[in-house]
Amino acid sequence: MCPTVENCTRVTWFLLLGLTEQAELKGILFGFFLFIYSVTLTSNLAMTTLIHADLQLPTPMYFFLSVLSFIDCSFSTVNTPRLLESFLTSSQSISFAGCVVQLALMTLHGTAECLLLAIMAFDRFAAICHPLLYHTIMSQRLCVQLVAATYMASVASSALLTGYIFKLPYCGPNIINHSFCDIFPVLQLACTDTAEVEAMVFSSSSLIFLSTVTVILVSYAYVLVTVSRMRSLEAQSKALSTCASHLAAICLFYGTVTFTYAQPSMRGSTEENKVVSVFYTVVIPMLNPLIYSLRNKDVKAALKRRGFGMLPSRPSAEHSIPSHNIVDTT
Repeated sequence: MCPTVENCTRVTWFLLLGLTEQAELKGILFGFFLFIYSVTLTSNLAMTTLIHADLQLPTPMYFFLSVLSFIDCSFSTVNTPRLLESFLTSSQSISFAGCVVQLALMTLHGTAECLLLAIMAFDRFAAICHPLLYHTIMSQRLCVQLVAATYMASVASSALLTGYIFKLPYCGPNIINHSFCDIFPVLQLACTDTAEVEAMVFSSSSLIFLSTVTVILVSYAYVLVTVSRMRSLEAQSKALSTCASHLAAICLFYGTVTFTYAQPSMRGSTEENKVVSVFYTVVIPMLNPLIYSLRNKDVKAALKRRGFGMLPSRPSAEHSIPSHNIVDTT
């Protein structure tokens, strides 16, 4: 490291170490992640196409689900192709500009998914607690505005964080112990004190986390109160089942993101963070469409209408929106 920042030569590229340096594992990991990426693209694109092609899936829940599928495809595509390339080559370099773009896109899509999951929780609140006013509350105009606001906030957050991170001087070394340009591994290479930027990253991620979790908790608190007032056990089961997939997606995504980013210090286990980061950027985008479709009666019916009758016809309790006979609070 240079004695003074002014006398340093700024790095123009970084070297990503990837997940492993063991040659015998690279072939296995390449096949594994190629399969995951293929399933991710196929399932998310199929889900999006089905939702927009089938006129019987026009509800706000499915509109948000199609946006989630788009985010998952984009999120995975930012990272997975370069991850696959790292298993085929011995050296994996990325330009300084390429690292900036990759980190910005990762931050953007990660923030967008957090915000969208909170919006989907509010949608479940409106569907279960106010079923007769559901389409009035969750109008098409409001849904579009919520998605637009999600992307605007995500772009602003990504631009702010990326700008502060790469405004720091990077003089060397230029080796990133990760499979992609993530926030903390990049900050560790800065040749100046990063405490201020690190605190800002922690504050920003905590703000997004706390605000979205508050929306989710309040929404589901009202849902539980409404469900507890239902007299019919069948109605309770149907109402709660509409939330099961969403809750599973929340636990998977928020759990891994919290472990990675909502820490007051970036001095954690690098290997653990690498595995967790790959899980939420590569594996979760594959799981989301499967979670939302496997037990979803409406999706199964839509697939049959489109000529895909291989799915089991066992009745499911999950519906896109509770009908008036589900919410029985009298």
